[in-house]
Amino acid sequence: MHIAMVDPSLFTGRYDDSLCAALVHAGAPAGGCAQVVLHGRPMRDTDAIQPEGYRYSPSFFGLSERLRGALGDGVAFRAVKAAEYLAQARLGGLADLRAADVVHVQWLPFPSADRMLIARLARGRGANGRRPALIHTVHNASAFHGDSGAQGAGYRALLDRFDTLVVHGEETRAALIAQGVGGERLHIVPHPPMELAAATPADLTAVPDPAVPRILFFGTIRPYKGFDLLIEACLALWNEGLVFELAVAGKPFFDIAPLIERVKAAGYGDRLVVELGFLTESRLDAHMRKADIIAFPYRHIDSSGAFLSALHHGKAMVATRVGMFATLDDDAVALCPPDDAAALAGALRGVIGDATVRARLGEAALAMRAAMGQWSDAAALTLQVYERVLERADRA
Repeated sequence: MHIAMVDPSLFTGRYDDSLCAALVHAGAPAGGCAQVVLHGRPMRDTDAIQPEGYRYSPSFFGLSERLRGALGDGVAFRAVKAAEYLAQARLGGLADLRAADVVHVQWLPFPSADRMLIARLARGRGANGRRPALIHTVHNASAFHGDSGAQGAGYRALLDRFDTLVVHGEETRAALIAQGVGGERLHIVPHPPMELAAATPADLTAVPDPAVPRILFFGTIRPYKGFDLLIEACLALWNEGLVFELAVAGKPFFDIAPLIERVKAAGYGDRLVVELGFLTESRLDAHMRKADIIAFPYRHIDSSGAFLSALHHGKAMVATRVGMFATLDDDAVALCPPDDAAALAGALRGVIGDATVRARLGEAALAMRAAMGQWSDAAALTLQVYERVLERADRA
């Protein structure tokens, strides 16, 4: 079985890498070994993908990535990316994808272009005279968590162009059924825990050791993730007299400078550890190792790769009761309602002030990780989805 995994912008590189490697190890029907190619953009210094048994193809965004150093990550770069992807989706070569038995799309970065790309794949035929099976993983029922603007417009209509859809849990499945997607087209493949590349000695040196309990907020910083709520909660707790640090590590996708300035203006700048930008996995791993508490104050979410990549560190977790977090046991994660800075402060208060609670929640995190399954399980379920679609006669 020839599988083409597609994530043009490499939005979920760690997930892609883990699944591709597991698919190769799991093999294909009749005892054959799956041939897997992950198609994404050229890899950056901050990427940590090391293909194990599968091949990586930098099939997208070759020009814009070459210009990224000169353009930066701002509006000009995004405009070049959009134009390049639109041209490739409409006119670019698709031989490698058409030759696959399965084209499994992880992320759809730009629906107006994705629509053309998927339509061309649906019309194309490989050497066997059939088109590839078209599968898409819906990581979240709301495109880009509702923060996408034009980038997410038209996403829902694209879902109808695939043979079948993969989701990570019942919450996403129910949300898509509510949007009119047929339940028979939805297959649940739970998202296993992940591990980022291990911190190097240089990374551990670069991240200062905590002097007092440290809360970490890490990963991409977008409005739906509730960073502003976390700042409000921390300011309230600092004003109460609680002594703790807040570390912020990741790339902002909105202006967070006013929020950081609020902390400094209140006299708590010395309690901030801030490292902004696209960070390597190993640097993020260093931040997680040195944190005591990891916060996920999200306004909405289906599943969280950040949460699943943090579990193996055995740290206390504080999260809002949304998406996958809402299914967790209160004894395993300190939970609170979303969009409520006071409730978030209340959840944090008990964890910051009690080392015993932190230790108990850390042990619970490790237990959750052990109970959430392995990548081999995800690969086996994914191969079952592929087999079902390949058996369908309407792909002829």
